[in-house]
Amino acid sequence: MGWWMALIAGILGFAATYYPHFTVEIRYSPYIAVAALAGIDAIIGGLRAAQEGKFKSNVLITGFAVNTLLAAFLVYLGEQLGQHLDYAAVVLLGGRIFVNLSIIRREWMDRIDAVAETRRAGAGMNR
Repeated sequence: MGWWMALIAGILGFAATYYPHFTVEIRYSPYIAVAALAGIDAIIGGLRAAQEGKFKSNVLITGFAVNTLLAAFLVYLGEQLGQHLDYAAVVLLGGRIFVNLSIIRREWMDRIDAVAETRRAGAGMNR
């Protein structure tokens, strides 16, 4: 049940940002981009945790909030220092997203292989 919450949260978040067609000042775009990446990281991390049977909604919600605030703070700090610290957030969060997706994919492939093996074993017994 837990992974449904993460999936529904992702769909609602996408719908809330895609359909209203509002405009954002260009100076806020780095904040929104990094915050969106942090949100995607939290959602995919929630899906991975649900798949592993470790999902906790409070961890998803706090992780989402903390990741988003930290990423926005890095953008702000980088602007104050004249450095692109948002790149650090993009690299870190992007890397985590790809790692979590690869773990999810491997788990799905293991499950598919196990089902195929069970079917092969069952078909061999019917002969």
